[in-house]
Amino acid sequence: MVSKKYKFILAIFLLLSTGTFAQVGGKGSVYDSSVISAKKMPQQNEFWNGSYNFPAKPRNMWEIGVSAGMFSVSGDVSARIPTLGFAAHVRKAFGYVFSLRLQYLNGTAKGLNWGAAYNFAKNPAWNDNLPAGKKYFSPQRLSNGTLQINDRAGNTAAAGDKVFYNYKLKMQDLSLQGIITLNNVRFHKQKTGYVIYAGGGIGASMYKTMVNALDEAGNPYRPLFNSQPNVTHENRKDVLKALKAGMDKSYETPADNERARRSDLGDNTLRPSGTVLAGIAFKLSTRVNIALEDRFTIIKSDVLDGQRWQEQAEGDAALTPDYDSYNYLSLGLNINLGAKAVEPLWWVNPLDYAYDELRNHRNVKIPKNECSDADGDGVCDHLDREPNTPAGCPVDTHGVTRDTDGDGVPDCKDKQLITPTECQPVDADGVGKCPEPDCCKNPVAPPTANCPCDYPSLSFKGNSVAMSGDNKAMLATVASKLKANPTCMITIHGYPEASKASQANCQKRLDAIKIYLIEKEGISADRITTSCEVGGGDKNTVDVKCN
Repeated sequence: MVSKKYKFILAIFLLLSTGTFAQVGGKGSVYDSSVISAKKMPQQNEFWNGSYNFPAKPRNMWEIGVSAGMFSVSGDVSARIPTLGFAAHVRKAFGYVFSLRLQYLNGTAKGLNWGAAYNFAKNPAWNDNLPAGKKYFSPQRLSNGTLQINDRAGNTAAAGDKVFYNYKLKMQDLSLQGIITLNNVRFHKQKTGYVIYAGGGIGASMYKTMVNALDEAGNPYRPLFNSQPNVTHENRKDVLKALKAGMDKSYETPADNERARRSDLGDNTLRPSGTVLAGIAFKLSTRVNIALEDRFTIIKSDVLDGQRWQEQAEGDAALTPDYDSYNYLSLGLNINLGAKAVEPLWWVNPLDYAYDELRNHRNVKIPKNECSDADGDGVCDHLDREPNTPAGCPVDTHGVTRDTDGDGVPDCKDKQLITPTECQPVDADGVGKCPEPDCCKNPVAPPTANCPCDYPSLSFKGNSVAMSGDNKAMLATVASKLKANPTCMITIHGYPEASKASQANCQKRLDAIKIYLIEKEGISADRITTSCEVGGGDKNTVDVKCN
């Protein structure tokens, strides 16, 4: 029967494990609508349509778990080897970092002092519950230095009468804990095989403490060392060995408690408690993990171990100023439950979607290429300044037909591609009317050209070479004068500093002005010269002068 039971448990565990490994093929991704609740589908639809940047939070599994481990109490009585405790919980994620857990804990703890206590009159478990005539008041130190203990009848007790505090605690608590996951947000790795977490919570603790004050005959334990000369009171090992050999395991006497002032439930004391915890969980599969956890619980009570009185040399005992606490160090098995849901969010890296989108661009919208070109010159219509360029005619970057010599006839129709200025104006084929050779045999001095020289100066800001609106207006004036005087020429002067950078910037400005006059105003290139003269004037001023 035992063998069959273990085989059945093993089969259930393997079923849970292997079933979860089958979740492949993008299950739980932002494109999987099966894990999105109906309430959150409007947000998911907005995300898919590109009108909202964030996908909806998916449904995620609940975690249930059981654990077993060492349960111990920290109090006035020394704890023995930690005894076994167990716990069960249910946990739900409310985000990728924060989750809530409801946990039930059941534990038993034992303690035994190796040092003898004489001042036990205030402790009812060791005094009021003893048979009549065996109850003692506090010890008093006599003038000769000896310790005297009187019973209730006023008789002096034997000098060796003492007790060794011990207890057995049965604890149950129910607590609600908030847990923070510390390492699932990862920048350089998609997933992790373990999570580190910490948290705290509040709850209610119900406990009952008993002490082993009487032997099997109902008598209080007598000194255990009077008949053992080889055992001293200072040797912990010998004391504990003798105590264990001489005591039964009955724990028959109710310990000192606070039930007169506190809430109780049956014969148990009920108190609020606070818990802090930390742990690490290791993933075995999407549905199964194991966790190593340490939980520390604080409770406002000093009698978890049945003792709250200080040991004093004389006079009545005083209350100890501290409170007891208990600790649960455990190893647990956790299982994730839920259909059409992803694993609990504390196992999921919330950066998965962001990195996936950066890598694969699944949700990036690329605009359509709407570069229509009606005249086929290679320049989009919305940028073309000459929308009806004749077929086959080369154009500049603005879609305007090129006219290299500036004679008004496009290059594609110009039969004299470079027509000298003196041969202009030209005919419809771009051919100029140059003087006959006979005219040149006996040249007559041409009349002196009366070229205008009242040209403006252009200003630039900083190191800019861009043409401002004012500069373009002034160049239009220059161009109109040159067109009115076809034989006149100009020189564009710049005044850079001595550095190479300044001289290069000067030349760029002059070239920009020349190109503008040629391409925009139709002035022939051979009528324009440029000159950068170091130190001749302001570096941000360009002068246009007549030749």
